[in-house]
Order: sequence, then structure tokens, then C-alpha cells
Amino acid sequence: MTKLNVALIFGGKSGEHEVSLLSTASIYKHIDKNKYNVFTIGITKDGKWMYYEGSEENIKNGEWVNLANKNVEINLIPSGSREVGIRFEDGRVENIDVLFPVLHGPYGEDGTIQGLFEISQVPYVGCGVLASSVGMDKLVCKKVFSQIGLPQVEYTYTNKWEFDNNTNQELDNIENKLKYPIFVKPANMGSSVGISKTTNREELLDGINEALKYDSRIVLEQGINAREIEVAVLGNYDVKASIAGEIKPAKDFYDYEDKYLDGASTYDIPAKIDQNTMSDIRRMAIEAFKGIDGKGLSRVDFFIDKDSGEVFINEINTLPGFTNISMYPKMWEKTGLNYEDIIDNLIKLALDSKK
Repeated sequence: MTKLNVALIFGGKSGEHEVSLLSTASIYKHIDKNKYNVFTIGITKDGKWMYYEGSEENIKNGEWVNLANKNVEINLIPSGSREVGIRFEDGRVENIDVLFPVLHGPYGEDGTIQGLFEISQVPYVGCGVLASSVGMDKLVCKKVFSQIGLPQVEYTYTNKWEFDNNTNQELDNIENKLKYPIFVKPANMGSSVGISKTTNREELLDGINEALKYDSRIVLEQGINAREIEVAVLGNYDVKASIAGEIKPAKDFYDYEDKYLDGASTYDIPAKIDQNTMSDIRRMAIEAFKGIDGKGLSRVDFFIDKDSGEVFINEINTLPGFTNISMYPKMWEKTGLNYEDIIDNLIKLALDSKK
């Protein structure tokens, strides 16, 4: 059997660089190397692309930067006689059959690198330009969800220019629209980076200033007494949803450290919800995915109000975490699809999307 050449692309310039390293190390460990020749291409925090060949441990701990082979040429732009692929020092060129981005956050999950992949004309894993950009932008995504009739908590928004020039007026507007607690989120960031829960005006001011470090547009959401429910989706046109899982945060909310570092939160898979609610959430996850023109994979997050029982969609993550404690592979495993099979499915979906 001829092996497919698969290039894992990881790292990147976003604040989620370290998350990408953890996800990539896990995928590299689990991918079936009897089926695939795996090439690992890292992007440094300052945007340099480098070829690395070695163990997943050195990807995870960041040592790949020092061990990368700087004499290997990476070319993704078809031009003249230059082939798309990886050119080694001896002149050998390995063409890439499938690009597998493992890049979370800006420059990797927001449609920018997907545009490069489209130009390269090489099949790639995951959502395309439109779905990636919409899914990454919490504000635009909320407007899309409203259009397709998915329920959401009350929200408002501001931007750096308005806030810097009319700080007190903007704070007044937010407090008039929402009650405390209020969640503050950068519009374009994932993995809970830059998110804070605020309970008074001083915390709100600090939270907005923190979020503005990551983006010029800020989303503010009404905090509710919520259960946090997640669903994994997989597919191009025939989309499937996993059983839902429930996160039980160790803190006020499921933050970056808990997701990727200490893993202190617990979870239930399947979530302890009735079958009607489970069915509704899985259906809404597929609707959300199709609503942004998703392909390949996403994780869709929901809230269930503990007081009213109402279900609200929170957000969609078009390139969810793949670490050993990430919910996406765990939910599929409980649904009957193991980690290796997820990877196989994603590669097949990438190839099918270009037929």
C-alpha cells in the first residue's frame, strides 16, 4: 500500500502556540505511521517556518526550534518549475498529499492559513476559509447563529477606539444592557485566552483592558448559572455529532490553565442530561456547523441554565484542542471512534473535499 504524505503544521504566532505544540505531539503519537509518512513543519512565534524531524517530546517541550533543519526548503506556492512540497538537502522533493494544520487561534484557525492552503491546491484537514474566519470571530459568529435561530445568552460588544475615547460611556452602556456577572472576551481568540468573569465596574474595566491586549474588538456576555456542555462534530456534508460531554470547571469557568495545563476540572461523558436535551444539543451542534459552512471537524460549546433548564449555544471551535486531556477526542472515543480513527477520518474528509 502506498503511503500518503501528511504534513502536520504546528506552532504559530498566536497566544495559543503552546497549545498547538501539545495537540501536535498527541496527534503525532497516535497517527498510523504504517499508513502515512508524517512530516512535521513548525512555525515559530515570530512566524518563521522550519522543518523538524524527531520525537513528539521535543515538539511538546518546544525544543524542536533548536533541532529544526534550516536547510530544508518548504514550498507551498506553485510557481514555475518549483514543486509544492518539501525539498531536502540532497535535492529530493516530497510532495504533500494532505496538509494537517494543528494551529489554534489567530493565523491558524481564522482562515488566514486556510487561504494559503487553497492557493497551494493541496487538500487540508478542517474547515475552509469562510467557516474558519466566522468561527474564530465570536461577534460575527453570534450574528450568524442569530440568523439561523440558535438560542444565545444576551450579549453586547465594544472596540478599542470606542472604549479608549468614551470609556465611561461604554461602561455605562454595557451595564445598562447586561447584569453582573459579565464575561469579557476578545472577539478573535480561543482556548479561553484573555477571558475574564467580572462582578463589578472595576473588574469590568480591568477585564476589557486585558481582552484588548489580544484583539481590538470585545464581546461581553451575560453570565448565567450554567452547566458547560460540549459536542464534537465530524464530517463534510454527512455530518455526525458525538454524544455530549459536560465540563465541571475547577474554577469560575473553564480557563486556559485548566484546559491545557493542570487539568483540574472533571467531566462527564456522556453528560448527565435527559435524552431529549441530548438530542437537541447534538442537532444544534450540526446546525451550527453547517450554518458557518463547516468542513472536517469542530467542537460546539453550549450552556444549560441551572435555574431554568434553557439551552444556549456558546461558540464553535473549528480547530479544537487535541491534547491528551482535550474533550474532542474524548467525546468521540465514548461515542465509539478512537483517536487513530478520528485522524483517519479527518484525512479522508480532507481528500474528499477536493474531489
